[in-house]
Amino acid sequence: METAIPAWVVGFLALYFLVAVLLFCYGMHAYVMAILYYKNRHKEPKGADPEALPLVTVQLPIFNERYVAKRLIDTVCNLDYPHDKLEIQVLDDSTDDTVDHVAQIVEGWQKQGRDVVHVHRTNRVGYKAGALREGLEVAKGNLIAVFDADFLPRASFLKDTVRHFDTPKVGMVQTRWAHLNEDFSILTRAQAAALDGHFLIEQTVRNRCGAFMNFNGTAGIWRRECIIDAGNWQHDTLTEDLDLSYRAQLEGWDFVFLPDITSPAELPSEVNGLKGQQYRWAKGSVQTAVKILPRLLRSKLTVFQRFQAIVHLTNHMVYPLLLLLCIMALPALVTLDKYPQVDRSFTIASILVIASFGHPWLYFLSQRLQGRGIGQSLAMVPAVLAGGMGIAINNTRAFIEGICGHQSPFVRTPKYGIVSKTDSWRGKKYRVPLSGWAFAEILLALYAIATIIYAVANHHFLVLPFIFLYAAGGGYIGFLSVVHAWGRYRESQQLRAAEKNLAAAVSD
Repeated sequence: METAIPAWVVGFLALYFLVAVLLFCYGMHAYVMAILYYKNRHKEPKGADPEALPLVTVQLPIFNERYVAKRLIDTVCNLDYPHDKLEIQVLDDSTDDTVDHVAQIVEGWQKQGRDVVHVHRTNRVGYKAGALREGLEVAKGNLIAVFDADFLPRASFLKDTVRHFDTPKVGMVQTRWAHLNEDFSILTRAQAAALDGHFLIEQTVRNRCGAFMNFNGTAGIWRRECIIDAGNWQHDTLTEDLDLSYRAQLEGWDFVFLPDITSPAELPSEVNGLKGQQYRWAKGSVQTAVKILPRLLRSKLTVFQRFQAIVHLTNHMVYPLLLLLCIMALPALVTLDKYPQVDRSFTIASILVIASFGHPWLYFLSQRLQGRGIGQSLAMVPAVLAGGMGIAINNTRAFIEGICGHQSPFVRTPKYGIVSKTDSWRGKKYRVPLSGWAFAEILLALYAIATIIYAVANHHFLVLPFIFLYAAGGGYIGFLSVVHAWGRYRESQQLRAAEKNLAAAVSD
């Protein structure tokens, strides 16, 4: 005789199913994006050469960027564009010796006849959004390009982009990110593959199918009138770029995405810096969703546009769902062994979770589109998946804080001027402190290992690939966070000791 199913099991099963169904919906959307990409892959934006090149202001927002400021300013000053049609604003909020370093670089280019100005703020009001807004007030150009400190735009960037402002309705043109240090480590390779999926597939599809897309904070160029009309840069979210993008498109402005025009940038090579970046993106996206969705749902958009916007703005919900699923896996298996009559329900839910893995297909497809072989493209999929699961705790915390309206400062991602495998972030400034959440990631990995042991012992093999990815991702991200932070701490201690000894020698 079968044991009666208690109410708590029914409730647990309902929650498990809800998580599985939501993940299935987000996963299915990724498959839809892949299909839409193939249907619209030939709809390339054409643009038209202007009769006269417009005046462009290039804004370079920087904050404590001693290792990359020079290469950025030098690269932008060497853009292939008439010097009399190009203004460069170095919007410097730095609080270290970057200020003096940048001042010397700017002075050198001014002596060569470049229209480049160094704007140093001491208050950081509004962080990056505040710097861009203040720079816009005195900018000369009708078109405003923006580059973060870790980017190295191609010489032809401006000529490649200004030609797409061929109608008055075009408000922003975004280029695709390329990666200067993709081959530095497995960490940077996984980041590159994830970003390639976003740019080559998601951004392309949204733009060519009439859905809302976003300015990615850098490597794009705006029409000044569009920024002003949409309400200018605002700093009530951590993703001022996403926020302005949606406000502008709700005002009727068109955006253009150029997947064939790339702007190389440096990927975070130190894991604690990466987690800070991911936290900012996740929390800012949720803040923007809370701010924008009510207005968006009241707007006169098509059903397709609204649906795509909702998925886009709430996509970081995947992280708490994945975290919940991992935590629930072990009690689900124990429950299944005690109440075997729910076997079919758990099997269906597990199949839904497996079927929801649509994003790996996007990663694979994006690698193939860049000419990589099938084996090489497939090899990156588990690395990206494990990495995503490894930062689930980090991004879940950001998601919850964004929903609850918890405010936090804009923490920029340190850049170290890394281009090749021989470069290193070790021994350089801008140490990222270790968060206690790294130990929670390690504990989650150990919990996943315990789940694997139980699953193998009781022949629950269907869940093993999913749980293994959690164990690998959580363990890798958590332990690497500790290792990187400890290494930076030891370096700082050694530096202090050396400085102390030097000071003592001088005094003697």
